[in-house]
Amino acid sequence: MVLVNTPGDGSHVYGPLQHAQWNGWTITDTVFPSFLWIVGLSLTLSLGKRIAQGTPRSALFGHVVRRAVIIYALGVFLYLIPSFDFSTARLLGVLQRIAICYLIASAIFLTTGWKAQIGWIIGLLAGYWLIMFYAPVPGYGSGRLDVDGNFAHYVDRIILGRHNYVWTKDWDPEGIISTLPAIATALLGIMAGYLFQLKRPLSERTTWLYLTGFALLTAGLICDTWLPINKKLWTSSFALFMAGLDFVIFASCLWVIDGLGYRRWVRPFVILGSNAITIYMVSEVVEGVLTSVHLPSGITVKLWIFDTCFAPLASPMNASLIYSITYVLLMFAIAYFMYRRKWFVKV
Repeated sequence: MVLVNTPGDGSHVYGPLQHAQWNGWTITDTVFPSFLWIVGLSLTLSLGKRIAQGTPRSALFGHVVRRAVIIYALGVFLYLIPSFDFSTARLLGVLQRIAICYLIASAIFLTTGWKAQIGWIIGLLAGYWLIMFYAPVPGYGSGRLDVDGNFAHYVDRIILGRHNYVWTKDWDPEGIISTLPAIATALLGIMAGYLFQLKRPLSERTTWLYLTGFALLTAGLICDTWLPINKKLWTSSFALFMAGLDFVIFASCLWVIDGLGYRRWVRPFVILGSNAITIYMVSEVVEGVLTSVHLPSGITVKLWIFDTCFAPLASPMNASLIYSITYVLLMFAIAYFMYRRKWFVKV
């Protein structure tokens, strides 16, 4: 996410490092749903362990609420920078969606069993499908899935108003209605957590993860026929397909790392993951400062750095990519420093 959010020149970016314009997907579109899927997976490990230790579920939910509020507040803070104009503050966004999905998925996990959770997944995905197809939009009718005529856009425009995403103005890619299937994404991560913790040999657990992943990928592609894979709408087909990818990737990592013992290559990811939210916050704040502070010449600090240090190195596309990679390495250096100092910021 840091890589794709910080190109040196936003007008010169390789296709895979951009989100799909509307229907379809790129590698960039896999990042955010993977975050939510991992949130669900981690719930089965963290909350499940504390339940097994006898911690009351009410106490666990109190912790969940506190954490969700903090994550949501951090998300709002990021979109207030640098002007802190509360009248147009974006109420929804990446961290806000993570907070909402974490809260609701945790509540479902703490109050139901796996069968009911599967029911929730089906209900959320099917319900969203029905809403998008049959809820009428004034002036457009029902069943529209284009940018302007879809029901999610209509709800965001009416309810969020000036608090929508600044680049779209009247709708939000992390909007209100599209949060429903995003919750299902987190719940699908919970299903992976159950399979991961089965008291079975690693090879059998890995096989079940692969089979589930392939089934979800197939279901997503079949559903794409009626409800196209679309990250901005977080369509039901998108949720199924991306969860399928996560199952397959997780199974592969589980087999390679725990099964075959190849662990050294994942150390950089462990370092980054140890302070994931902190590094994301730092990357967004620094990027905000670089793009908002102007030099006496009138250009931003970021543009001056890019034109001076990176633009002469390569073609516009490659120079922009080199800047992004350098920025990621800078964030990794911060993460590494914190890791070596054993500074782990927990929310």
